[in-house]
Amino acid sequence: MHTGAALRLFVIVVALGLAALPTSQAEPAPSHRVAELPFGGTHIYPGRTLVAYYGTAGTGSLGVLGERSIPVMTQRLRKAARPFARPGRPAQIVYELIVTVADGVPGADRDYSHDISRDKVQGFIDAAHRNKALLVLDLQPGRDSFVEVAQRWEWALADPWVSLALDPEWRMRPHQVPGQVIGSVGAAEVNAVSGWLDTLTRTEKLPDKLLLLHQFRTGMIRNVAAVVDRRRLSEVQHVDGFGSPSQKLATYHRVERDQQFRMGFKLFYDEDTHLMSPRQVLAIRPAVRFVSYQ
Repeated sequence: MHTGAALRLFVIVVALGLAALPTSQAEPAPSHRVAELPFGGTHIYPGRTLVAYYGTAGTGSLGVLGERSIPVMTQRLRKAARPFARPGRPAQIVYELIVTVADGVPGADRDYSHDISRDKVQGFIDAAHRNKALLVLDLQPGRDSFVEVAQRWEWALADPWVSLALDPEWRMRPHQVPGQVIGSVGAAEVNAVSGWLDTLTRTEKLPDKLLLLHQFRTGMIRNVAAVVDRRRLSEVQHVDGFGSPSQKLATYHRVERDQQFRMGFKLFYDEDTHLMSPRQVLAIRPAVRFVSYQ
């Protein structure tokens, strides 16, 4: 047989032999599977109400989440979330952790904010996976842009159970100081963050992520109608006003845009008068799908 023909025959025989190998011996195909959420699947909504404790690590001064150890607060959070469950609509626990904290002093980099330690954030990521919870990283950027601050937390947002919240109250313009004025953000900056987060979610093959937008005044999100709906993000307008039930509902109805976002609502253990019950919150219309306690 001609040498070239023999070589071609050898290659065909080898190829056929490899094709006949059992799957366990063949080269594994690359995986394109998207990671799942703690309750299964890749979509956060519809079908559940999310209930969060809000705060930062190691202190109760910014919210209930940091008042005690993570195991103690998880137990309390489960108890707080239970009354929000309804047939066909379970309650899902969430840690909303402030990871970039606004400051009343400029600091060395003059940005009027600081990041908590990576170890503290990793502790909450680990706890989320132990307890089948979602984790939301809350940003109070001071004079930095939300985009710049969010990108510092890319390592954490690469986890499939970690999402993001923007708090415009603490987004300062030049010469503004946190705590002295109520901040704001424009739709273009929100869209820059959501576009980056949407791309990260796609490239890292992650499930849906929450993008919470905190708001209690109409001017806190400038040109809000221009905020883009991203395919891989569940965008929630989180209404944060405190006071009596009637005051809170007035704020809610003044700012809510339920045709554009899913709706969130905050309850304040200390600042609210006559803390609203889960039954009262679930009766709000447009319906609330994310509830947090501060």
